[in-house]
Amino acid sequence: MIEIKNLTKVYKLNKKKMMELRTKETTKKAANDITLTARPGEIYGLLGPNGAGKTTTLRCVATLLTPTEGSVSVCGYDTVKQPDKVRESICFLTNEIKLDPHFSPKYLFQFFGRLHGIDEATIEARRKELFEYFDITDFENKKIEELSTGMKQKASIAVSLVHDPKVVIFDEPTNGLDIITARNVTDLLQKLRDEGKLVIISTHIMSEAEKLCDRIGIIIDGKKITEGTLPELLAETNAADLEDAFFNLYKVHHKEEK
Repeated sequence: MIEIKNLTKVYKLNKKKMMELRTKETTKKAANDITLTARPGEIYGLLGPNGAGKTTTLRCVATLLTPTEGSVSVCGYDTVKQPDKVRESICFLTNEIKLDPHFSPKYLFQFFGRLHGIDEATIEARRKELFEYFDITDFENKKIEELSTGMKQKASIAVSLVHDPKVVIFDEPTNGLDIITARNVTDLLQKLRDEGKLVIISTHIMSEAEKLCDRIGIIIDGKKITEGTLPELLAETNAADLEDAFFNLYKVHHKEEK
């Protein structure tokens, strides 16, 4: 289980960043008092526009960032007080985390398996299972730098799952992927959910959220505006689909902010 309680993350802005954001403020509140719970056996989606705070929230869950205020726990472990225990329980994948280009998928899978303290027989069994699922076997000994974008993403996902984590955290899982690779990824996430794992993703793709997510939390300007199942969100906003629901909530939020 992931429990986020009143999570706030404030960044200090340097002059360059202030110019990029066209602001005179010296700080930015990327996550603003976010509270949510995600449970095993579900796919929880954080839905929002770019810059809404989705990635910041997931990085706090993954122990890469320390909350300014509030707390995050994963499988009962506090992300600040027990980060090692949290990391044992999760995998975290984002397009910004790249595999070393000079090594092969097979070498990296074995390397990270040993890093997690897994015995060789289990590493090999996991490698065969995941490499066959993602059709990696034919290029398992090629350098990462020689692979296509889709192949690199498949290899990254396989390596991230080497230790069979209880919690799977994917930031924009299909961003930039071709339609076939994207389908492989979404099928995998559903498979992991059906195995009883907790899957939490961020996305700004409405159709992806509609198809994948058991529950959806909508984040705008760092705030969680609402959450629920797709039918609940459609009923709340009197909308025909998730895109309409999102824009209805977006309009209401900005009216209230003014």
